[in-house]
Amino acid sequence: MKPKKHQKPYWEMTTAELSEATRQFDEEFVAAKSRPLTPQEHVLWDEVKAKGPVTANGRAAATITVRLEKELLKRCTALAKKKRLSRDALIARGLRALLAAETE
Repeated sequence: MKPKKHQKPYWEMTTAELSEATRQFDEEFVAAKSRPLTPQEHVLWDEVKAKGPVTANGRAAATITVRLEKELLKRCTALAKKKRLSRDALIARGLRALLAAETE
């Protein structure tokens, strides 16, 4: 079942229309319906995997594991939320400040 090209927005649909429009999501994902990647898709997939994660500014990033006291992590999360930052961004900001202070 393909969605209609000029379907009205979900928030303007009646319950019956919404049920019909989203019926495809009632089924569980079945692997038999999937297909292998084409050679072009495989090349693209390999390129994406090789690049690894990037930061918001587009620079390459590394994933690490750090152990923190639970209370410190809770405070970090609360401050990040208050400043509307991710924990990653808050920690990076703190490290940059510390490194800048050390080089002075």
